Amino acid sequence: MAEPMKVRASVSGDAVEVKCLMNHPMETGLRKDAKTGAVVPAHHITNVTATLNGKPVLDAQWGGGISKNPYLAFKVKGGKAGDKVNVSWVDNKGDKNSADVTVG
Repeated sequence: MAEPMKVRASVSGDAVEVKCLMNHPMETGLRKDAKTGAVVPAHHITNVTATLNGKPVLDAQWGGGISKNPYLAFKVKGGKAGDKVNVSWVDNKGDKNSADVTVG
């Protein structure tokens, strides 16, 4: 199982601002191990989704070009304090992670 994500959501004007830090190695499959010279296998997040009160608000397809431990921030109009936000991801090896947060 992947390490926990850090997710925060707060009201910002007429929108909910969501900030998420995901713990993931994000290997491209192009880097070589310095000691052995062997190619490090690809291991990266392929899909990120987010919901607000169970309704989809974000669906992103990622590739190997995203940095290690990616940070994602986005705004959703129409949310308010007390709403529930869920952010989840799936990687190319089938690992998954998900986090829930209440808008503050």
